[in-house]
Amino acid sequence: MMFSEYLLADSLEQAYEANQKKSSVIVAGNLWLKMEDKQAKTAVDLSRLGLGEIEETESEFVIGAMATLRDLECHEGLNAYTKGAVREAVRHIVGVQFRNCATVGGSISGRFGFSDVLTCFLAMETNVRLFKGGEIPLAEFAERERDRDILTHLIVRKTPMEISYQSMRNEAVDFPVVAVAAAKRQGRLFVSVGARPSRAKLVEAAAGESAGELAARFTYGTNARASAEYRRHVAGVLIGRALKEIGDVK
Repeated sequence: MMFSEYLLADSLEQAYEANQKKSSVIVAGNLWLKMEDKQAKTAVDLSRLGLGEIEETESEFVIGAMATLRDLECHEGLNAYTKGAVREAVRHIVGVQFRNCATVGGSISGRFGFSDVLTCFLAMETNVRLFKGGEIPLAEFAERERDRDILTHLIVRKTPMEISYQSMRNEAVDFPVVAVAAAKRQGRLFVSVGARPSRAKLVEAAAGESAGELAARFTYGTNARASAEYRRHVAGVLIGRALKEIGDVK
């Protein structure tokens, strides 16, 4: 994507105001933009705004929108909390050079159907922080239509949990055919399924619900990577593996 104007924002307010024009687009790593079929005149760069850190406190992780996928992959605290699930979710994404540039904000705000990152974080107790819209659950954000607000942070509460991330790919660094995350937290079981091929969706499991029954609660489509029927079957298999890994075998 080529731009005729470039704004290196000095504040979120300046970035927000510039982004209200339909001809503007927020840029970070500038990699996910290649996946979108749209034209833009002005690039609004957030790199000066201190959004590239991952802060860990006793109760939560605060992940800046400009933090990279490689930052997620290598963050000891986040991967200790998720027992490696976050690392597993991002390690297949293209290559290390790509992950050094692609950002968390782009991965979440893009709401791409193939997003491993969205699928994984949906299963946790995760909120997004929007500049004007405040803090809302990630599951709610994922269902919304895109608007002109700016995602500034991803907030992951340190709720005690067991989590597993599973995916099936036709090739090691390809986008997933199906992606699954399952998390057991505070006695409740949550399952997200992405690459259906539509964007990831989250459900809460009912007592005694099997992997196959959980898979059937999602809708699936057909594209060049797989048929809807095949995706439904694979989702059931992956959910079963995830449930076994977190000790919730059905």
